Amino acid sequence: MPQSIRDELEQGMQEMGLPCQEGVLLALMAYLKLLEKWNSSFNLSGVSDIQTMVSRHLLDSLSISPYLQGDVFVDIGSGAGLPGIPLAILNPDKQFVLIDSNGKKTRFLFQAKIELGLNNISVENCRVEHYQSQQQIDMVICRAFSTLEDVVIRLQPIFSSKCKLLAMKCHYPEDEISQLPDGFEVTRSIKLKIPGSDSQRHLIEVMRKKNSENDLAMADGKSYE
Repeated sequence: MPQSIRDELEQGMQEMGLPCQEGVLLALMAYLKLLEKWNSSFNLSGVSDIQTMVSRHLLDSLSISPYLQGDVFVDIGSGAGLPGIPLAILNPDKQFVLIDSNGKKTRFLFQAKIELGLNNISVENCRVEHYQSQQQIDMVICRAFSTLEDVVIRLQPIFSSKCKLLAMKCHYPEDEISQLPDGFEVTRSIKLKIPGSDSQRHLIEVMRKKNSENDLAMADGKSYE
């Protein structure tokens, strides 16, 4: 892999104040190489140029690492493992569940888990609303998945009052925020700066309002205890 890719990745991580030990850099580059290989046959990403993937995929995904809180994270609509796999490489002490309903994409996720030795991720081939967890989920993360309204509705079974949603968006999603169901609110909005990219990027944090965990469930006659 060209030295320029490693240099751009290392410099970008340094600019964002992220740790970039040798092992982390090697694992991220191995993931990138695997993604490039599979992408040629399975169209996992609309970006085919591996140099462009550094900023568009790796640095973009890693930019939310400072805002992770807790131990267990669920990446919904993970696709090619973004942002879940780069975050799992950078945070080996945290657990990541990667969910996608597309079989060819989850096959890639399983292969990446094996080849990269990522024991802190698990892969689920299912729709988000069908996923059931036996453990407390601290945060749900998503990147270019759906509207905020659709996400919180589909997350009902696992979105407890202690859980937070971290949604990566391009422009500030004012319209989506105004359409959030009753009982949910934006608790934080962060404008992200991605090295090597001039595109706008925002991280939107959503939580249930206090004492409203079952508001939406009661409204449609369902109960999510």
